[in-house]
Amino acid sequence: MAVDVGDRPTVLVDTGKHPTVKLPGQRRPVDGKGRAPLAVAAAFATVWAALISYLPVALIIGLARSLEGQGGVGAAAHAGLAGWLLGHGVPIGTSIGPLGLAPLLLTLLAGWRLNRAGLHVTRAIGARRSGSARAALLVAGAIGAAYGILGLLAALVVDGRGTDVSPGRAAFHLFVAGLVCSLVGALRGTDALVVIARRMPPPLRHGLRTGVVAALLILAAGAAFAGLSIAIGGGQAADMIGAFRTGVAGQTGITLVSLGYGANGAVWAAAYLLGPGFLLGTDSSVRLTELTVGPLPTLPLLAGLPNGPMGASGAALLAVPVLAAMAAGWLLTRRLMGIHHVVAGHLRDNRHAVRPGEALPAEPAWSMVLGSALLAGPVAGVLLGLLAWLSGGSLGNGRLADIGPVPWHVALIATAVVGVSSCIGAAAGRAFRAPVHK
Repeated sequence: MAVDVGDRPTVLVDTGKHPTVKLPGQRRPVDGKGRAPLAVAAAFATVWAALISYLPVALIIGLARSLEGQGGVGAAAHAGLAGWLLGHGVPIGTSIGPLGLAPLLLTLLAGWRLNRAGLHVTRAIGARRSGSARAALLVAGAIGAAYGILGLLAALVVDGRGTDVSPGRAAFHLFVAGLVCSLVGALRGTDALVVIARRMPPPLRHGLRTGVVAALLILAAGAAFAGLSIAIGGGQAADMIGAFRTGVAGQTGITLVSLGYGANGAVWAAAYLLGPGFLLGTDSSVRLTELTVGPLPTLPLLAGLPNGPMGASGAALLAVPVLAAMAAGWLLTRRLMGIHHVVAGHLRDNRHAVRPGEALPAEPAWSMVLGSALLAGPVAGVLLGLLAWLSGGSLGNGRLADIGPVPWHVALIATAVVGVSSCIGAAAGRAFRAPVHK
């Protein structure tokens, strides 16, 4: 029946015994009531995100320096700013050369807070669930500009007190970081990410998801391998920490610095498992089949380095990324089959939506399964290559001027391994599926 409530839209209420259909939630209109100005919301959220990522660095350095009697609050704040900029990939010039090896754990913390800032600003300006990609871009642009200004100010403070920093480079790095990381949160907040995903061709959408899953599984394997290696070399790590005659505070600082670079170690271990390996200085190589290194810094993180080239066990380690990518392909097939069964069930319940004599496919098409799995290779390759690039850097102008994996080597090998292995896993899931009980 129809209920007329004046100027309000007419609502049809079905009281028959028909299947209940739940309508999707309506997006809220974007109006000017109760929303904060974009500039104010972006400035507040950006400053808060910067403080959350800066304070842990300053507190750790301040604790170590104060307990050892080295400097005061000002010195700790200065060193904390330098470390914070380094976490964003800004090289710090020192007496031994530029320090450009960013602690990825700090980078991840900063990126997470910027992601949350994009989400919070989207809510503050009233654009939540608006489906507007334009609003998300405006939010990301405002946060990126504010973050770039903070980077410029931080570089001006750090530059000239025993450290050299390029203000222009710092502003650019932080602008890009703020723009990219906050854009993800803003797209989620406006639901524009859902709109974009629905407009993508299904093979591309599923291929993107599978590639991300494969990359995360390979990184998880690398993190597990790195943690196990350090645990096995725990005695050597303890000796490295004890070699620093700086007391408990200094040794605690060295341990926390190693933890900050733990994410770098996970990426390096993933590159090691994939085959390209990584560098620990010029004319060095750490691969499954080769180990050539010179004198290294005394850091507990390096206690997990292998003692030499792997033999038969090295071949088994090469299978780890293959199995991870196969698992991602198998999950792709299970997801596609689940979607297919739901859609087929709805079509069977609504027979008028099916043309007379038209047969429903029993399973998702092979072209969909293999096409999506094949696209996962380049996606995983780009992600792992980008992480390899972020995890590398320099420790001065000397022999340690080149540290980390070679990005394009990792990207190329990961593309091939994930592309082929995910196709095998997806095909196995499609061919050896469990019987469907109707």
